[in-house]
Amino acid sequence: MKSKHTFIAAVEIGTSKITVFIGEYSGRELAIIGRGECPSHGIIKGSIVDFKKASDATQTALLQAQNEAGEDIDCVFLAQSGGHLEGFYNEAAVNVKSADNMISQSDIKTVCDLAKAKMLPEGRSVVHNIQRPFRVDGRLVPTSPEHLMGQRLEVGYWTVHGQKQRIADFIHVIGGGNLQVREVILSSLASGHMITTAEERQNGVLAIDIGAGTTDYVLYKDGVAHTTGVVAIGGAHLTNDLSIGLRLTTDQAEKLKLRFGRAVIQSKDKADRVWLDGNFAIGDRQFPRQTIEQITSARMWELLEVVKKKLGHAFTPETCASGVVLTGGSAKLPGLTECASKIFAVNAHLGEAPSWLADNLRDPGYQTALGLLYYSLSGKAGKASASSETRGFLGTLSRLFSNG
Repeated sequence: MKSKHTFIAAVEIGTSKITVFIGEYSGRELAIIGRGECPSHGIIKGSIVDFKKASDATQTALLQAQNEAGEDIDCVFLAQSGGHLEGFYNEAAVNVKSADNMISQSDIKTVCDLAKAKMLPEGRSVVHNIQRPFRVDGRLVPTSPEHLMGQRLEVGYWTVHGQKQRIADFIHVIGGGNLQVREVILSSLASGHMITTAEERQNGVLAIDIGAGTTDYVLYKDGVAHTTGVVAIGGAHLTNDLSIGLRLTTDQAEKLKLRFGRAVIQSKDKADRVWLDGNFAIGDRQFPRQTIEQITSARMWELLEVVKKKLGHAFTPETCASGVVLTGGSAKLPGLTECASKIFAVNAHLGEAPSWLADNLRDPGYQTALGLLYYSLSGKAGKASASSETRGFLGTLSRLFSNG
């Protein structure tokens, strides 16, 4: 008798494109059996502004992935981004109840419930309660404190919340295809786990995912997610700046950005000029290379400065020994790592896809969708860390993508 297999869809609805992966989970291994992509419509800065256009585009990507998989989807894990997302930290402490000072499950549940009990403003909904490590009598405890001896138990949560209506809009876009959204996963957590290692997260690392309309970031300390956030600026803003500054159409500006844009100015010669198309046809014209670099570098510098400002005191070079890891479709901009190193005063590098990934899945723009599959198996999407069973997940992926 054939065992029941579960068919999981990981869906990222971005500003520039919609990505869908379908994974077949047998209970032991996961294999990607379908992929769908479609240009986004009706999405601006991570928010749905035209429901019908967004729904049609999403259903197109889902249908493409389903047709390739040849199977019906059982459940969906959906990435969530957008400038409406915010986060705050809240902690609680309890005195251990037992006479022998042994910490029980009851103590743990009580302190966790208290730490998550802060009320949200009207119209807001929790996306994630991200647990930070416990402390017993002030001592950091990286695992469960059950059965440890102590008098005082503390824990804190970084709570991410968003506008109920905007979250509901994304869920309804999926539901329009009669599909069930099993869980909404913060985009930064999905991509962050794919581009950082356990060692980097333990030592402190900042993961930044630069998309077309938004930039998601997550700061890890002591092995767990410490602070997350979203900035409503992305690669499309560089394109828009070029379009306005050089009086170009969006498509022309995008072409110049991809060919000549940089995150730091390299050209020293004001007379150095580049062609828009290079075919010398009617309408082809020249632009100063230095001007293009000035426009793109100014916006990218601003973007990373905003991320740094939003992190505030949570980020210091001393507690971020593993530096900054960059990913996302807009992370391909030349000079980006140099720019990030200057702003954050730490080493910066581009996130690398695992070596066992097939070449056609190694693009930085896929990291969020792949990370959704990580969380779909972990069952720990809202937790600060994954179980040992979850950590074994990445090992099962070597077969997943070999046929990509």
